[in-house]
Amino acid sequence: MARATADRAKDRGALSPADHQRVVQALGPDAPDSPDSPALPQEPTPPVVVTSPQEFRTLLRSRAVALGPEATVGFVPTMGALHDGHGHLVRQARAENDLVAVSIFVNPLQFGPGEDLSRYPSDLPGDLARLTELGVDVVFAPAVEDMYPGGLPLVRVSSGELGNQLEGSSRPGHFDGVLTVVAKLFALVTGGHQVRAYFGQKDAQQLLIIQRMVRDLNVDVQICPVAIVRAPDGLALSSRNAYLNDDERAAALVLSRTLQELAQGAVTVEQARDAINVQQIGAGPDTVELDYLTVVDPQTLQPVDPVPGTLALVAARVGTTRLIDNHHL
Repeated sequence: MARATADRAKDRGALSPADHQRVVQALGPDAPDSPDSPALPQEPTPPVVVTSPQEFRTLLRSRAVALGPEATVGFVPTMGALHDGHGHLVRQARAENDLVAVSIFVNPLQFGPGEDLSRYPSDLPGDLARLTELGVDVVFAPAVEDMYPGGLPLVRVSSGELGNQLEGSSRPGHFDGVLTVVAKLFALVTGGHQVRAYFGQKDAQQLLIIQRMVRDLNVDVQICPVAIVRAPDGLALSSRNAYLNDDERAAALVLSRTLQELAQGAVTVEQARDAINVQQIGAGPDTVELDYLTVVDPQTLQPVDPVPGTLALVAARVGTTRLIDNHHL
């Protein structure tokens, strides 16, 4: 079992070939398998956890160099409170790359006044346990002071016109904050090796804006969109779903249900909006509060008629929780 551990460490770049050989020699020859001895399950190796940006950059580059010139890095940026949707991102990154890194950072730049920055779900031990099972190599979990030493940055990345509508209209400055932290993270993970970054399609506007930033600023990262992951009842997985009580969660299903009906042509856009606005939350007087439901060109976010190839986007508040979802028509 010690030999297998050494082999995995060498494969992950944690042990140089010379050190690996010394370990193997010290262990001696493998004992022959006994037909009566059941194979012991191999424990997954926990990821290396770093908090310093410089340490993260140095570690990734050294690991990538150790894996060879053709090594690829899969990178999954998150804000933690990981769920099966994040797991889907990580599994795809693991399947497609030699080295996988995940960042966990609740970015204050993308939260506006009165939003849920102070109560955003956090479970670092649980996240690390999940990432260990998923075979992640490196986790970058900085504090705010590590990412923004000396205070919040004076220079930020602008999301332009794409970031001023829809979510950007309801949450001014949100996408500038997103792009600023993503640009910083991309600066840390790039450098002499191919990098693929994985983002969920649930945040469709965010995904488009990040794709445009990479294209417009010649950032050397391949963006890999990953399909929305839904609960069995259709609700799009989100860390903020943890805020919902039972009545609110049941009411929130109106979002995915109405988008599906819109995609099937069973309702018009106006009927879909009405259905969301009248959705009761439990037996009381409260209803779901629609922010927007619109159909757009998926490349420009400009409003269009609901025809095949377009994208329906919705945002609504269920109780105190703001949720988003989307569906291709």
